[in-house]
Amino acid sequence: MYTILGTTGGAIALGLASAWMTLPAQAADPSANSAPRPAQSAYDREVARCNSGTSGQDKATCLREAGAARQESGRGRLNEPAYETNATRRCDSLPAGQRQDCVTQMNAPTSTQGSVQGGGVMRETVIPVPAATPGTPATPVPSPAVPVPAAPAPVR
Repeated sequence: MYTILGTTGGAIALGLASAWMTLPAQAADPSANSAPRPAQSAYDREVARCNSGTSGQDKATCLREAGAARQESGRGRLNEPAYETNATRRCDSLPAGQRQDCVTQMNAPTSTQGSVQGGGVMRETVIPVPAATPGTPATPVPSPAVPVPAAPAPVR
């Protein structure tokens, strides 16, 4: 929609005229809607959350994010494999010793408590550490270095 006239009334009239002109085309071709039905129903649910105030965001931001998600879904960029690829790609930038821990953390079940509105979200991921094999010593945990005071010099 373009603002050709300098007045708000002209812009509104132009917007209404362009919307009115596209209605027959959409009625003739129902596939003209850019978002497929599952994306539209997800969008409708998100808009309902935005309007009810349960999204944890202000309404304008929530509606903008819901619209952006619907648009990306219509382009085919909002799917499960994309999430998995993104998660593992984040881990690729870490040193080799930390990479596997990162992938495990991305794929392990996580419990979430709290809310943004309540002041914070705490996520907990439990990753079991394998026990030492019988007959081999467990890796010792280094004790913190505690400085030992030097003995005073003898008095002569």
